[in-house]
This record gives sequence, structure tokens and C-alpha cells, in this order.
Amino acid sequence: MPQIKSTPQKDDNFWEKVVQVVKQIPEGRVSSYGAIASFLGLTKSARMVGYALNNCKHIQHEVPAHRVVNRNGLLTGKHNFEGNSMQEKLMAEGILVEKDQVVNFKSLFWNPEELIK
Repeated sequence: MPQIKSTPQKDDNFWEKVVQVVKQIPEGRVSSYGAIASFLGLTKSARMVGYALNNCKHIQHEVPAHRVVNRNGLLTGKHNFEGNSMQEKLMAEGILVEKDQVVNFKSLFWNPEELIK
């Protein structure tokens, strides 16, 4: 597992750090834009995490951006996926989604602050 600094330095690449964190979300779990931003030392930058994940479409390697939802478990980034693929990908991992919201969000929530050392 690659080491990720919790506070970015001036020359750090924010987008790449977001990708590194998101790649570590376990299959069958979800995290939030805000939790990732907080872990990276940018508490008020949840929207920037969303922008970074939207750019993942242009990255060659697989980034499980479908595992990142808003703080209430809503699939607010679903418009960045073709059709219903965000929900389909989550459900393929055993995550139940109803009305664009992760069921049992709190029990499925993966917090990078607690799990990445």
C-alpha cells in the first residue's frame, strides 16, 4: 500500500493524491468526497475531490470513482457515468442502492482517516 501524506505539500499533485486514496477504497465499501478532502488536509474541498474524480475518465488505469458518494450516501456524481453505471457498479459489489442512495451507508462507509496510516 503506497504511503500518502495526510497534508499535501505545495508541490503535491492534488488530483493524483485523490486517485491514490480512491484506489484504496475496498470493494463493497464507499467513502465520501468530504472524507477524502479532509484526509488530504483540505477540509472544505469536497467539490475539488469531485472534480478530480470527474477527470478520472481521462486516466488510462481503473479508478473506482463509483465508490465515492456525498456525505449522506447519495450518488451525486452519477451524471459523470454513462447511463446507470455508477449504481450498477455499486450493486455488482453487493452495495444496495435505492432512490440514488446507498442503503446502510454508515455501515459501508470507509474513512481514510482511520484506515490509511
